[in-house]
Amino acid sequence: MIDRRLYLPDTSWCQDGERRTRAGVPGHVEFSTKPTLAGQMITSALDAGIDASWVTGDEAYGQDPGLRALLESRRVGYVLAVACSTRVRINQGRVAVRADTIAEHLLPSAWHRQSVGAGAKGPRYYDWAWIEISADRHRHLLIRRNPNSDELAFYLCWSPRRVPLSELVRVAGTRWCIEESFQAAKGQVGLDHYQVRHWTAWHRHITLAMLARAFLAVLTADATPTRTAQPNRHPRSTDPIDLTTPEIRHLLGALLNPPSTSPPRLLHWSTWRRRHQATARRSHYRRRLADPATG
Repeated sequence: MIDRRLYLPDTSWCQDGERRTRAGVPGHVEFSTKPTLAGQMITSALDAGIDASWVTGDEAYGQDPGLRALLESRRVGYVLAVACSTRVRINQGRVAVRADTIAEHLLPSAWHRQSVGAGAKGPRYYDWAWIEISADRHRHLLIRRNPNSDELAFYLCWSPRRVPLSELVRVAGTRWCIEESFQAAKGQVGLDHYQVRHWTAWHRHITLAMLARAFLAVLTADATPTRTAQPNRHPRSTDPIDLTTPEIRHLLGALLNPPSTSPPRLLHWSTWRRRHQATARRSHYRRRLADPATG
């Protein structure tokens, strides 16, 4: 997390002058939709030199044409979720068809099973199809199908250069990172544990929580060993999982407060816990890899 914006509802906040004054909301702040706020943060990050090749988000952002136009103007690719009722143009733009109607008429050969990355219980497999919706092959409708429930999800995609299906699938899968980041920030550093009533107080709390989360993220990255790629090597049964953000926060809390046990014993317990977590993860992976359809 590198930026934040406070969403103020139009009627209950932005048009209530007395309430704005009591909360210290600056006079220049006007109502902005969430996609508009996202566009502001993306623009600020790009202008600050942050290197980003892709943007991904849920339907609230994918349905906004203004955000999509902004990303295209900045030459940043996107994979944004949209509703099943979204109409896209096919046959060189001559026909506008609902996304779910297109999915109904796809041949079995159009679907490709790919993993969007490793989850807590193994690789997350879905069936994917993509349809070109522009002559330059830079714009696609991406469709994801759950192999167990046949539930469908739809994405509008654009990239400044041609990319393979696997790249769009990879970007779509990174949306889980967003949810995981929010969960970690709420659970580990109290992102949502505030009772503030003032504009400045909210920004102070959120900024400090983001800083604490960044601190833990850096410690986690530094504690992760650099491994040489060995595709045929399997972790030993005694190998613990890498230190996670919750584990590092637990260790810091125990060390910074007067510990009831010695640091060596504390680290021993941490290793024991992570070895058992590794055992559970290997079991999940073996079961998931034995039958990718359950991914």
